[in-house]
Amino acid sequence: MIADLAHTFVVPAYGRSSHLRECLESLRTQTGPSPIVVATSTPFDGLEALVGEFGASLAIHSPNAGIGHDWNFALAQARTPWVTLAHQDDLYLPAFAERTMALAASEPEAVLLFTDYGESLGDQRRNTTPMLMIKRLLLEVGFLGRPMVSRTGAKLRLLKFGCPVPCPSVTMKVSAAGVNFREDLKVNLDWDAWMRLAVKDGAFGYVRDVLMLHRIHAGSETSDAIRQGVRAAEDLMMFRSLWPDPIARLLARAYSLSYETGSDR
Repeated sequence: MIADLAHTFVVPAYGRSSHLRECLESLRTQTGPSPIVVATSTPFDGLEALVGEFGASLAIHSPNAGIGHDWNFALAQARTPWVTLAHQDDLYLPAFAERTMALAASEPEAVLLFTDYGESLGDQRRNTTPMLMIKRLLLEVGFLGRPMVSRTGAKLRLLKFGCPVPCPSVTMKVSAAGVNFREDLKVNLDWDAWMRLAVKDGAFGYVRDVLMLHRIHAGSETSDAIRQGVRAAEDLMMFRSLWPDPIARLLARAYSLSYETGSDR
């Protein structure tokens, strides 16, 4: 099935992540194998050997121009109809690609697919937290128990109260109009991209099983704290595109409370 609906994992790697090896191992051990590409603007000694160890390709670009540029370059490396931008710190469970492509096969008009996810915190795996429960509730506002939605209203509903779509689990149809990321945004470039896709033709699909693990670690929490001012501004910008200003400000304030968990994205 995956051979018929070709799919690639592209890892937009930044810096020297101590978790990249585990990520690549999880991609190599998929039950439905897909090509793996590591794309980076910050190569380091030993990266080429590490990538080769897992049968992956390495694509290097310059300059280091920010996360949006990195993600757009990563998208351009896929030579298949479908691509997952696999986050370098995260883990993909063995059935991730197979289950995602099975959903793709069920709906020819699909343009964006994603799975449920859990969290990895040290040696602990968490499939249910208050934040994960809220996100799943928000997703059901749009999907209403269905695996796929194609109406613009339904796609927008699941994005109106925040971005519950877990970016590391998203698989995109490369040819879909609007699959690109704004390079002027630092935090909400994924939410913005999904919003632009939502108003175009094409279906969004949701696999409700936990098929990947987002890693929560000190490095990401520190980065999150540094960026909180940027994040707050970008959140307000997104809510203002969906709601009148007073409501947008209330939602942005409520959304900011999730920052303290370190797992809001």
